[in-house]
Amino acid sequence: MNRLATEGVTDFACLERDLLAALKHDGARWLEQLLNDPALPGNNYQPQADEQDYGQRPKAVLLTLGWITLRRTYFYSPERARGRFPLDAALGLIDSYSPEVACWMCRAAALAGSYQAASQDLLTYARLEIDARQIQRMITQMAPRMSRWREAQEPVFNPAAGDIFCVGTDGTGAPMRRKELRGRKGKQGQARTREVKVGTIFTHRKPDQPDQRPERDYDSTTYLADIVPAKEFGARAKTIVFLGDGAAWVWALARVNFPSAICILDYYHACEHLTLLCEALYGEGSALAKKRYRQWRKALLKDKITQIIAQAKADLPARPQARKLAKKQINYFQHNQSRMRYQTFRHAGYFIGSGVVEAGCKTVVGQRLKHSGMLWSCKGASDLLAVRCALLSHWFEGFWKQHSNPARGLAFAA
Repeated sequence: MNRLATEGVTDFACLERDLLAALKHDGARWLEQLLNDPALPGNNYQPQADEQDYGQRPKAVLLTLGWITLRRTYFYSPERARGRFPLDAALGLIDSYSPEVACWMCRAAALAGSYQAASQDLLTYARLEIDARQIQRMITQMAPRMSRWREAQEPVFNPAAGDIFCVGTDGTGAPMRRKELRGRKGKQGQARTREVKVGTIFTHRKPDQPDQRPERDYDSTTYLADIVPAKEFGARAKTIVFLGDGAAWVWALARVNFPSAICILDYYHACEHLTLLCEALYGEGSALAKKRYRQWRKALLKDKITQIIAQAKADLPARPQARKLAKKQINYFQHNQSRMRYQTFRHAGYFIGSGVVEAGCKTVVGQRLKHSGMLWSCKGASDLLAVRCALLSHWFEGFWKQHSNPARGLAFAA
């Protein structure tokens, strides 16, 4: 301090870092002394009837303040062949990490571009030196716990939520290790990815005017990836709308979990199939194909799917290959007729596009699992997605708050 007073501040950034490091060091030493004090209320643990007291054993634990050493009593039951450290359980320690550090590790892993980047972020922002492999192990350990905790929670409904409960589903590929792809075929030979099924759930209100577009309640959006337990889906909204791209598994999911839902085929997927139909009927790139597409696209928005199918059947080409392709697209429209009443859906104030779930595929999966050079195992991808969905769906903090609940720990004296 005398040198600072005489010479002034020459490197403020260095001064700030050094001061913070000193404060954290002193805080860690104080907390270490407190936790190891036998007089601390709740720190005098007694063995159960079948347990033997094996004395104290040291353990290095990383806190947000830095490393400390705990001296913990160890009890062992020969009958059950199980041992326990009561202090570890009371503090909620996870391996050699405090709950807060474990929380930071999971957050960094889910948001950074890689485990290595997560390690660097923790070092840069918190001065915590944690190897990338340790962060990956933390995700592997905590993801199943987080999923079980979420499934055990009662659904929470916002009283101000919208009138319409909307469910959207889609799939996107994630690059996988070779052993995860054995026996699987892709679009061009050997598969390189496995499909991750993504679900989005949100609420919205009906527009005040018929010509207004619906707007979702952004805070209500929840993401699911890979695992989609039906109990997490609410059924207390006035109306449930299920949006999909036409894949068979999508409507099967709707039929099983939402039998009373209004099913809507994504309008933009319908237009893609409309393009394929026009090309099969009138020739790819032909003026008539382009003209008919423009006409039928408008007709779709006026609930005229029946007329489109009738016209397409009347214009079936004679060439076998083109006729086969055209019939395939006609069957697609016939199968989804009830889900393509877009004028009716719009007048009712429903979304007719699955943009929310398509964006969810990019946000949940693409931004983390599809970086250059990444190859995942199914379990590794599933675990990371579980944590990432927890963050993006705003229940991540709820899990860690309960995990670190002071009621589970020591009763600190005032």
